[in-house]
Amino acid sequence: MERPYICIVMTTKRETNNNNIMKAKFMLVAVIAMVASVAFATEPETKVAVVGQKQAGTYKVIYNGEGKVKLNIRNTEGETIFAETINTTKGFVRPVNFAGLEFGEYTIEIADAAGKQVQKIQYKAEAAAQNVHVAKMGEEGKYLLAVANKNAEQINVKIFDGENNLVHDKNIMVNGSLGLVYDLKKVSGTPTFEVTDNSGVVKTIKY
Repeated sequence: MERPYICIVMTTKRETNNNNIMKAKFMLVAVIAMVASVAFATEPETKVAVVGQKQAGTYKVIYNGEGKVKLNIRNTEGETIFAETINTTKGFVRPVNFAGLEFGEYTIEIADAAGKQVQKIQYKAEAAAQNVHVAKMGEEGKYLLAVANKNAEQINVKIFDGENNLVHDKNIMVNGSLGLVYDLKKVSGTPTFEVTDNSGVVKTIKY
């Protein structure tokens, strides 16, 4: 009768240490992956965006979600100046116009089942210098300077000749739209217009 064959595998201390190290590394990777997934899961999703429009003081409030939503707008003093409750299944876009309100910081708050999200905007006067245009007229040497402004404001108009010499410097009160024709036939070279408004914004137009 043959005796059973027994194979004994001897594990050295070095091999045991290597196995322990590999197990420790695997556990560390698993823990890091678990922490990363938890952190990602708890990160709040941005559902609200407030986008400024071309016209000063106008914005679009964009909400990406569903359910019952409360929209509140508050002024600098924290007073609610607009409130609306919306039931939506696909989100919504709401135009907001601050024309006629005082300049300052306004708070737009969206509240839904997941909590509240707040966006702050600064409503301020549009710089008059940004709405200045200069056009060369048909008659030689004549230029039209046009300013479009909703508020009464003083602007400064400077005109330089082709060698950057100052040939005109005048303060003008603008209350609404204004158009001025300048006869620059006697000005040498190509003229440069420089318009500065009350806020210090400068617009330079060169022909």
